This record gives sequence, C-alpha cells and structure tokens, in this order.
Amino acid sequence: MEQHGDPDGWPVVLLYGFPYDVRCYDRVTPPLAAAGAYVLAPYLRGYGPTRFIDQTTPRSGQQAALAADLSELIAALGLATPIVAGFDWGGRAACVAAALWPKMVRALVSVSGYNVQNISATTTPAPPEIERRLWYQYYLHSDRGRAGLNAYRREFARLLWQEWSPDWLFSDDEFAATAASFDNPDFVDVVVPSYRHRYGLIAGDPTYQELEDKISAQPPIPVPTVVIDPQCDPMIPFVPPRAAHEWRFPSLLDIRSVEAGHDVPQEAPEAFADAILHAYQNS
Repeated sequence: MEQHGDPDGWPVVLLYGFPYDVRCYDRVTPPLAAAGAYVLAPYLRGYGPTRFIDQTTPRSGQQAALAADLSELIAALGLATPIVAGFDWGGRAACVAAALWPKMVRALVSVSGYNVQNISATTTPAPPEIERRLWYQYYLHSDRGRAGLNAYRREFARLLWQEWSPDWLFSDDEFAATAASFDNPDFVDVVVPSYRHRYGLIAGDPTYQELEDKISAQPPIPVPTVVIDPQCDPMIPFVPPRAAHEWRFPSLLDIRSVEAGHDVPQEAPEAFADAILHAYQNS
C-alpha cells in the first residue's frame, strides 16, 4: 500500500481496477495531499506485493471479497470515515462497501456510477455490439483463456489498455511501471475466478456468501456520491441519464462528464482529484 500526505489529514482510499495498479493514481495524490488529505492507495489482492497469509484461502476476486478487503483495511488502520474512490474493480469494491457499511464511509467517488454486479441478470445477453467488447471475459471462462492470461500477462493487459483508452497515448515506461504488479503469483488465480463468478459459472468463497446475498438485492448507496461519466470509454457505450444514477444514489452530489477512457485517474488526474475534493467539501 502507498501512503501520501499527513496521517492526521482527512482520509481517502483510492482503488484501481483490472488490469491496472496503484500507479494510475500517481498524479491524483499530490493535489489531494496538498489539500490536507491522507491518501492511501492499496494494492488489490493478487497484485503487486500482496500475499495470502493462509495458503488454503480461495483466490477469489469476487466483488464481496474486494469489498470485505476494503472494509477490513479501513478498520485495521482506524481510518475515520474515509472517502473511497475508484473505477472498475476498485469502483465496485468502493460501491459495495458504501452500500453495505455506509457509516464507515464519508463519501464515494465512482467512475461510471453504480458498479455493483447483478449476477442473476448475467444470463440475459446484451446486444452484439456490447457483447463483443467483453471478449476478454468470455475468453477467461475457458481453460485456454486462463492459460493465455498466464502466458501473456503483459500482452493481455496492454491490449486492454489500448482498446479501453483509444485516445490515451501511454508510454512504454508508464505501462511497464504497472505491469510489474501482474507478476504476483496469485494474479491469474484471482483474476480468472472474478470473471467466472460474476456470470454465476462458479461458486464464490463461502466466507463471503452472506455478503453476496445482501449484494444480490442491489441496495442503493446512501452516502454522498460524485459520479464520473467517462465520455471516451468503449466499455460504456452510452452515458446513462441522470435519473439512472439518482435512484441508485439518494445522496447524489454531482455527475461529472470527463473526456477520458476507462482509466480516468491516469488519463484525467486533475478531474479525478477535483471530484474527490468536491465530495470532501460537500459531505
């Protein structure tokens, strides 16, 4: 985990998604720390230096596990109602934690809005134009896909970066700084179950079944929330109307359109930091 700013400042936890790591927040943290924040950017399970204490623990990347990791981190560090912010897997962890434990969270910043998976609805196919963009998920449903991710971790991730952020000309050095996180021995074993569990193809870790049952009700998120709508993300083929966000977030503070692809904090760090500052100032 990386930490920036004054430990006595107002806490912020920044969470990334697949296939990224904490480096996507390198240009987000300085303005937050300058504004008095204590910024924490933890590695997700299966990335970077993380290791499982118990070798028998299932390497699950399911949403309940990610949210539980976040809540346990907040509790272990004694953080006083931090703002949680993220995208993709990290946005999902932040949304679920804010929904299930709202008293633990001061405010939420979520890219693309309500990131909570509705597993029971995954049997309904989307239009082909949307389905084809999810090729990597279906690929990972197979043993061939698992072997492919294991053999071509960097090539797999780089292709997704290019597809999901078509206007972002990231450098080789930027990619390499993150790609080292994919060498974690548990990386493949966490990623593959994530993309199988969300379609109901495998059971999750029994430890988190009670949480998954609560998540299945698709609870609203009551904490003050800023939604970031990335305008250039091919994974979000249309921008939901405000009403689609409002019923999910009863305390919606703002919806901010940002000219960025999937990796908003790395493509538009100023906008991401501004959203967090707005959440802090209005919660």
